[in-house]
Amino acid sequence: MHTQKKRRRDMYAIVEIAGKQYKAEKGRFLYVDLLNGKEGDKVTFDRVLLTDNGGNVNVGAPTTGTSVSATILKHKRADKVIVFKKKRRKGYKVKNGHRQAFTQIQIDSI
Repeated sequence: MHTQKKRRRDMYAIVEIAGKQYKAEKGRFLYVDLLNGKEGDKVTFDRVLLTDNGGNVNVGAPTTGTSVSATILKHKRADKVIVFKKKRRKGYKVKNGHRQAFTQIQIDSI
């Protein structure tokens, strides 16, 4: 009979940042939509939807008394996305480009 080895899990949280949900673990880098603040600023997120501390799961919408703190590392822009529209045999062609702005953050604590 095979016994399954229990895997030690670190604490993580599902946090809502600017309307999107991210999995936050201590020391992890995340790319999120552009945040207000300068590089090096500390930010806290109070909308924590789920926490898991080694199998002890706490779920809420959002959970009370829990927050995630992070440091803003840099503001960047993604690669350009080309949007090209064409209707054949009509002489209609439109070309647009777009670069999404985002912020790189590092999770300090949960």
